[in-house]
Amino acid sequence: MHRGNLFENVPASLPQEHIETLLSGGGPVRVERIVSRGHASREGEWYDQEEVEWVVLLRGAAALEFEGQDQATEMRPGDWLEIPAHCRHRVTSTAVAEDTVWLAVFCGPPQ
Repeated sequence: MHRGNLFENVPASLPQEHIETLLSGGGPVRVERIVSRGHASREGEWYDQEEVEWVVLLRGAAALEFEGQDQATEMRPGDWLEIPAHCRHRVTSTAVAEDTVWLAVFCGPPQ
């Protein structure tokens, strides 16, 4: 059995997003905690994943851009999204003054 707290044990310095796999049974499902602190995708960089991603914002704030959409999708605590496989997206901003904590569930082809 494993136990933890989604808001604890965050590194003091975050030069890049902190990604921690919380559950991965070797099958098609993986759960990650992602902590951002003012991070965003590099200009022109897009995520294009083979898996479906379900993500919920637990703390902080963020904005995501989806290819083909005119404006960013703003997220605040409690907001969640299901991102289909190969739906190109990027993080345009996350809160600077506080940690943005995400919980992401990936499902699709086995890793």
